[in-house]
Amino acid sequence: MTVQESLIERAARVYDFGAHLRAREVVAPKVLPWERGVCAPAEAGAQLGTVVVSHEPPATGPRPSPGNDGGWDDTLAAIPAEFLSDTDDDGVEPWDGPAPGIAAIDRTMLAEKGMLVPGAPVGALAEEFRLVKRQLLLTARDIAAGVAGADKAADTQRRARTILVGSGKPGEGKTFCAINLAISLAAEREVEIVLVDADFAKPDVMASLGLTHTPDDSPGLLDVLADPTIDPETCIIRTDVPQLSLLPAGKRSHSDTELLASARTARVLDRLLEANPARIIVFDTSPALAASPASVLALLVGQVMLVVRADRTTEADVHAAVQLLDGCDEIHLVLNAVAYEPGRGRFGSYYGQGE
Repeated sequence: MTVQESLIERAARVYDFGAHLRAREVVAPKVLPWERGVCAPAEAGAQLGTVVVSHEPPATGPRPSPGNDGGWDDTLAAIPAEFLSDTDDDGVEPWDGPAPGIAAIDRTMLAEKGMLVPGAPVGALAEEFRLVKRQLLLTARDIAAGVAGADKAADTQRRARTILVGSGKPGEGKTFCAINLAISLAAEREVEIVLVDADFAKPDVMASLGLTHTPDDSPGLLDVLADPTIDPETCIIRTDVPQLSLLPAGKRSHSDTELLASARTARVLDRLLEANPARIIVFDTSPALAASPASVLALLVGQVMLVVRADRTTEADVHAAVQLLDGCDEIHLVLNAVAYEPGRGRFGSYYGQGE
């Protein structure tokens, strides 16, 4: 007997391109209430926000060929033809690259990794990150509005526009979530997003976006912190995704934590925020239980988004990570890689029901 695939299952594969080639479960789009204090002692001082489900597919796997029934054609249809054409055999003129000074993000690579593709049709993953970013934006507004004292208010209002994305241990999906969050935020009106690679030991943001970059190509955050003569604005890399810019990690240093703990870090952060009142800064930082920079940076940002992987992160890891990051009063937990249960539906599948 042939079992016909449901519309929900078809829609769920829009961003998980390898799902039809491998037997695996995908994410369930449910929002779980976590009561304050469950994951950290009350004396830690951290406010635990709502846990929102996200999804990270395997980084490797066979690429579906165009024409396969997996959402590949639909998603690539939203990618400008110049990013997909190397020759003019298909009638499309070869792309000469972005304008000088503009970095071209590899949309095809994003699609292959199951990540958000700017301009692609709305699917389950896009809707999930819409929920994630909306919670963060609402909290940022509350932070900026809920302070007393003019001097403190000015400083806090700026820092409300900073978000640290981290995890307890490696492999829990923090870079995947940081990039997707930045792309989703960039779709907002009248904002500019700066995604900062603050995982100094293993910087991976540039490579994940398909950008060939080494610390010698251009200075990054560590260079700015080490050299007071460098204007951080000169290190911002604009991309061909509207309203999305990048700040690389910079040249590796054995004193990365000490540089972050210096007074210059606060000045650099304020300089970046003052340069554009509509700017939101997203930091992809090192795992809190594996390296010390995350706990130092948490003291300077308005919010922390802690990625918790359902099939890997232990409760003890969550406790320990929250305690290390409790220098920030607002900590949100994002539950990643939860198994999708067939028949229960998936958030965001509504957009696929017209197919």
